[in-house]
Amino acid sequence: MKIRYRMPLLTLTALGLAVAATWAQDHAHHHGPDADGSAPVERPRVFLDKSPRIVWYQLNRLDNERLLLVARHPDDEKYAPVYTAILTRAGMSPQYREEALDGLVKLHRSDAATELLAALAALDAEDRQQQRTGRQLSTMLLDQPMSVLAGKRPALAEATAADNRLVRSVGYAGLIVAGDAPASKQRAMASDAGTLDWLGAVSLIPKPAVRAPLRDTIVELAGADRPSPIRRAALAALRHVPNERAATFDLIAPLVQAADLRVEAIRTLLTIPPDERSATTSAQLVDFLVAHAEATPAAERTTDEFVDAMQLADQLLARLPVTASRAYRARLREVTVRVVRIHTVEEEMRYDTPYFAVEAGRPVQVVLVNEDLMPHNLVITVAGALKEVAQAGLVQGPQPGFEGKPYVPVSEKVLFATNMVQARQQERLTFTAPSAPGEYPFVCTFPRHWMRMYGVMVVVPDLDAWQRNPTKPKDPIGSNREFVKAWTLDDFKDIEGGLRGRSAEIGQRLFTEATCAQCHKVDGQGGAVGPELTDVLKRWKGDRRAILREILEPSHRIDAKYAMQVIVTTDGKVVTGMIQNEDRTSVSVLVNPESAEPVVIPRSEIDEMVKTSKSMMPKALLDRFTQDEIFEILAYVQNAATR
Repeated sequence: MKIRYRMPLLTLTALGLAVAATWAQDHAHHHGPDADGSAPVERPRVFLDKSPRIVWYQLNRLDNERLLLVARHPDDEKYAPVYTAILTRAGMSPQYREEALDGLVKLHRSDAATELLAALAALDAEDRQQQRTGRQLSTMLLDQPMSVLAGKRPALAEATAADNRLVRSVGYAGLIVAGDAPASKQRAMASDAGTLDWLGAVSLIPKPAVRAPLRDTIVELAGADRPSPIRRAALAALRHVPNERAATFDLIAPLVQAADLRVEAIRTLLTIPPDERSATTSAQLVDFLVAHAEATPAAERTTDEFVDAMQLADQLLARLPVTASRAYRARLREVTVRVVRIHTVEEEMRYDTPYFAVEAGRPVQVVLVNEDLMPHNLVITVAGALKEVAQAGLVQGPQPGFEGKPYVPVSEKVLFATNMVQARQQERLTFTAPSAPGEYPFVCTFPRHWMRMYGVMVVVPDLDAWQRNPTKPKDPIGSNREFVKAWTLDDFKDIEGGLRGRSAEIGQRLFTEATCAQCHKVDGQGGAVGPELTDVLKRWKGDRRAILREILEPSHRIDAKYAMQVIVTTDGKVVTGMIQNEDRTSVSVLVNPESAEPVVIPRSEIDEMVKTSKSMMPKALLDRFTQDEIFEILAYVQNAATR
């Protein structure tokens, strides 16, 4: 059964039933309490006793919010299509996928692996949204315990012969996670196509410890006796292998000279930590990359591939003696501008580069690559002006400001700025660095992002000397917190015990320091971007573990009105935000949650609209706080209604 039907015209009878079902959805009312005990909600009525085509027609007409309101029970087979629709629908948060998976397991008296394999097999290989969903379902499958997957080996082996390439790779990955890596390899190596699927499986495996033993096979597949497509896939797979990184660097570096392997080789080398790059190999590679830059036609020096190569060359210069580094840098200046690429981190509202150095008075190009689903910019300010500029950006709003750019105020304290860069887009910012050495903050001035999304551009008189002995700049907002841990729910075994004896005063201070109060109200105080937290313990029926999960994993369950939508227009523009209203002719998107005016997009101009499974609230908010401090914050939130 396919999840989305590409049906011929319905018969008049079927069409009449479908129309009747739609009418019922729009006029049915549910008079019981909502899941959290609040006001009654209107629930769609779907006729589940009709043919599968008509059932799917009804379900496919519902958006995610209304689909979740459809009645369902794990004790009646007729509800299976509802659970399947929720499990496979794009933009569903993990909580609802897990609930749907549990429902199907109970209905069919099966297991999670069986249901996930069936769901993956039913996805449309040509549909981009369903392929995104497939990646999420594959993670759910491969997170199953080894013992569970071991019992599904025949089904996993069968999946390696599926029509859908993702399903084939999931089959190979499942066999590896199940402890049957040799059989997975033997099956894959029977053909080049199977080998490519096996290499594609490496990135799907969740645990680094399971990927590590695959290194020898991947290295073998990168050998000179293999076809170019397999060698390129092997180089890409090595990015996900956590062990022997120094050896991987020495192995891949010479392959940069091969034109057919260069792109993948450089991209993999960029993922290897600087301290794992040997000085000798770095010197040899720099020599080639500089000569490559000099031989590259001017028209090709703006491509992403060339920028990758120059980014690697710039990083490797730090491994060379200062005199050699200066000589190579002088040659590079003759043919290209120095490039610094900065990525945003998906869901975490931060840049991946906390600081970078530039040479005083020299040209530089900063490339901002937005990997997140929210729009971001990068604004460089004078020293000490980060917060002032960010707050002025909030006042500026979407109206044209500095150089006509939204959210960037017209101010002498703004030095350079990008436009707002939408999801999966990038922008290049080329400028001449200030002549005065010092620490110049950079920040995202989109409303409320500045508390986490900032860094420092260090201007130095001699870049090569600084790179040999870099000095970490001061935090521009005065935070003295260092990374503690990427906390997970499993780190909190005794929640009840951890909450005893907590102080409301300490909890409130930490709640504010963690920037929670910027978006959430507690006892009437705080921001209004996110949900009110007063009485949260009552709304969650006393489930403290679930509340903690909401803090640590904000995308696990997303209130429909806070879900992010990504819209791609017919002219290639990407708009990200919350849907405020939609009808047959247009969609209104709230790009800035603090703005009263949405962006209205005619439906005729929409090429693709994807409801994401990501929350506006960034994850990793508490990765700089101790476990004891997290308990203080949780206690403060849960006790809000009693104070």
